[in-house]
Amino acid sequence: MTVLVADGRIAAIGHSAQVAIPGNDKQVDGAGKFLIPGLADMHIHLTGAGEPSGSREFIIPLLVANGITTVRDMGGKVEYLKQLRAEINSGKRLGPQIFFTGPYLDGNPPSFQPSIVVQTPAEAAAAVDKLKAEGVDFIKVQSRLQPEPYYAIADEAKKDKIRFLGHVPDSITAAVASDAGQASIEHLTGVLLGCSTREAELRKRSVAPEKPGESHEETLAEDRAGTKELLDSYSDELAARLIQKFAANRTWQVPTFPMLVHLGFVTPDTDLGNDPRMKYVPEKVRENWQEGRKTELAGSDSTDFTQRAEIIQRYLEIVGKMNQAGVPIMAGTDAAAPNVFPGSSLHEDLAYLVQAGLTPMQALQAATARPAEFLGRSAQQGTIAVGKRADLVLLDANPLDDIHNTTKIRAVILNGKLLERSDLDKLLAGVEQFAAKH
Repeated sequence: MTVLVADGRIAAIGHSAQVAIPGNDKQVDGAGKFLIPGLADMHIHLTGAGEPSGSREFIIPLLVANGITTVRDMGGKVEYLKQLRAEINSGKRLGPQIFFTGPYLDGNPPSFQPSIVVQTPAEAAAAVDKLKAEGVDFIKVQSRLQPEPYYAIADEAKKDKIRFLGHVPDSITAAVASDAGQASIEHLTGVLLGCSTREAELRKRSVAPEKPGESHEETLAEDRAGTKELLDSYSDELAARLIQKFAANRTWQVPTFPMLVHLGFVTPDTDLGNDPRMKYVPEKVRENWQEGRKTELAGSDSTDFTQRAEIIQRYLEIVGKMNQAGVPIMAGTDAAAPNVFPGSSLHEDLAYLVQAGLTPMQALQAATARPAEFLGRSAQQGTIAVGKRADLVLLDANPLDDIHNTTKIRAVILNGKLLERSDLDKLLAGVEQFAAKH
C-alpha cells in the first residue's frame, strides 16, 4: 500500500496506482516493510527524572526514538506538564501528545510526591474541583486513601465529568473500586488480593502499622509468610468473578509489566542494573535507580525470589484471563521508575502481554487502538486511516509474526514529521551525550 501524509494527517491510502504522489514530495521506500500506528505508553512519569532538563533531554527523545507518539502521564506537576505539552503542540519541541493527571490524591502521609492529601470527603471534593479547573485530563487516586474520601472523589469526578483512575487504595477492594467507577486500575493493584479466599484478613494485615522495635529481618519474614498465604489462597472461582466484574464495568487494566518485573518483584535474574541501555540514563537518575534496586533486593533470599517469580507468573495468567473475558487492557511501563527505560520498556510490555496470552495483534492494539478509545480519540488516532493524525512507525519486520519486531524501527512519523533511521539515531546519540554530562 501507499500512504500519503500531508499537513500532519493521513491524506490517502491505497495501491500505488490509486494514490497520486506530487513530484516534489519526500518519498520513503516501504517495500517489504510494515506500517503500524504510533505507539502509546499509557502509564509514564515525564517528571520522574527531574525537571526541566531531565524530561526534555532524556525521557522525551527516547520515547520518540522508540515510536511512542502518545503518553498518559500518571503523576506530576500541572504547570510543568502544561508547559511541556504547549512546547510540543506549538512545534517548539519534538515529542508525543501528552495527557496527564497532575498530582496524586492520597491519604496522610502520601505515598509519593507531588500529592494532595485528602482526609475528609470535603477535602476530596475540593481537590477534584481544583484539578479539574487547572485542566488535568484525569484524577489519579493513590494507595493510602481512606474509603470516605475515595467515594467522595468518585462522586465529585462524576459531577465534574472527569474520570478518576490509579491505584486501588489499600483500604478497599478491587471489586469495590470497579463498582465505584474507577476508569483504570494501574499495576494490577488489589487484583491478586481480590482473587484470595483470605482477602479481608490479608488486607487488614498488610495495612497494619509496623510493630515497634521489629527488625528488618522480622519484617521480611512476615512479608514472606504473607506472600505465601496470598499465593496459596488464590481461587480460580474468585478470580473469574472479579474479572467478570471488570468486564461488566469496563474497568480498564494497565499492568505495567516492566515495572512489576524489574522493580516491584525484581530478582537477580530480572535486575537490569548492567543493561546496555544504562548509557542513556543520567548519572543522578542512575544513582536513584541503583538505590531503588538495592532496596528491593536487600535481605532477600532464594525463597523471596521464587515467590516473586510466582507472583509475576500469576499476574500473566490473570491478564490472559482478563483478555479472554473482554476486559480492556492497555500497554504502559511506569517509566522512569528504576530499571524501567523510557521508550524501549514499552516494547518489553508488549512482549509480556503476548506472554500473558494476547495475540500479537491484541498486544499492538493495547498500545494503539485501545489507548485511542480510552482517550476518546478513536476518530483521530490509533489506527491507520484517512483523516487521522499522521503518527506512524515503519518496521523492518512483521510484528504479527513476532511482537519483538516492534523494536525494528526504520522510521517514525510524528504528527506528520518524518524521522528516518538516521534522525532516530541522532536522538539516541543526543540522549547518550546528555546522560554522560549529567
